[in-house]
Amino acid sequence: MSYTDALAYLESHSNYDVTGRITSPTLERMQTLMSAMGDPQSTYPVIHITGTNGKGSTTQMITRLLMAHGLTVGTYTSPHLERLNERISRNCEPISDHDFAEQVAAVADLEALTGVRPSYFEAVTAAALRWFADVAIDVAVVEVGLLGRWDATNVCDAQVAVITNIAVDHTEYAGPTKRHIAIEKSGIIKPGSAVVIGETEPALAQVFAGAGGATSLQRGEQFDVLENQLALGGRLVDLRTPTTVYTDVFVPLHGRHQGDNAVVALTAVEAFFASPVPGDLVTEGFAQVVMPGRFEAMGHQPLVIIDGAHNPAGADVCASVFFDDFDPSGRRILVVGFLMGRDPREMLSALRADEFDVVITCTAPSSRGMPAGEITAAARALGCDEVIELPVLEEAIDRARAIAGNDDAVLITGSLYVIGNARPHLRKTL
Repeated sequence: MSYTDALAYLESHSNYDVTGRITSPTLERMQTLMSAMGDPQSTYPVIHITGTNGKGSTTQMITRLLMAHGLTVGTYTSPHLERLNERISRNCEPISDHDFAEQVAAVADLEALTGVRPSYFEAVTAAALRWFADVAIDVAVVEVGLLGRWDATNVCDAQVAVITNIAVDHTEYAGPTKRHIAIEKSGIIKPGSAVVIGETEPALAQVFAGAGGATSLQRGEQFDVLENQLALGGRLVDLRTPTTVYTDVFVPLHGRHQGDNAVVALTAVEAFFASPVPGDLVTEGFAQVVMPGRFEAMGHQPLVIIDGAHNPAGADVCASVFFDDFDPSGRRILVVGFLMGRDPREMLSALRADEFDVVITCTAPSSRGMPAGEITAAARALGCDEVIELPVLEEAIDRARAIAGNDDAVLITGSLYVIGNARPHLRKTL
């Protein structure tokens, strides 16, 4: 099977990213496939991460901290921005096209053998977990795709289960309250898991503390952020873990929330080793963290920033970082596109769209992209001063840059489909 064949095989299977639907959630297909493979996910320890927002950043921080210890780390994330290979990496190097095709071919063979037809995400997850065993990683850091209990990644038996935070999202599968969502996410906690809880709302934290893990650590009690200051290129934080206070830790990511993610990640790594992390390894690990598409500056004069903000809680954080951390002196120009299923007015309100000088709406480049006209109507209803509708993302970006002066700032945000397609376009044109 070639790489192109592997992609075609995956595209022929049901894909939530395309349909926005999951029918009959179950782990049975994954369990059957993994059993036929010899349960490769049981051959290495796993740190399993769920939460509404912050999973990606926390996953990368944990990976880098483990790598600083000299471990070989397999990391599984979703979705990808530009290439599917990004989801599966060994020591932050994406899987090669050859290895990816080989692993997908193995899944295809097992589909024929077992009669189990996996979804797109299940097939990619199975390929990742098998590859990690083949390349003999020391530890896997696995990010949940959706919620937790029925997620394909939940065939893993987590040594450390991490919860970043809880907000209202994916209510078509869990809800209507945050407590319902928390219960679904708590499904990743296993009897032997050390549970690291980043959520601070007491009623929600109790859901995770009472989910049957071996131990639980709660942000605000056993660990917390003591100081969190804006620094050039990121944040300077003091972090208290159950064992140690780490001072003046530089986290090269933008936004106050990254301090919260950092202390969750550091506590998870301490829980994994059951010991403090040496200070020099903390410095080394955090210094190497890179998050494409998360407040990534893609140009200067004018400043051009891209950030994935695909739900209201993420949009609220996005606006706070843009206005508070960057505080642009010139005009503020917003380029935005969402997926169907979102409330465009709620999303724009969270983004503080009415505080931008110009809002340019586009259709996210996905079969589930919300028509630009719906976003335009919501922006005008919100009272935005100047709204320009350009359905094609690249045209929207080009217009934003054309009308921006050197002191202005352009924020491109919304669906990760917007961010994933904006990056290569900006690289070509900047």
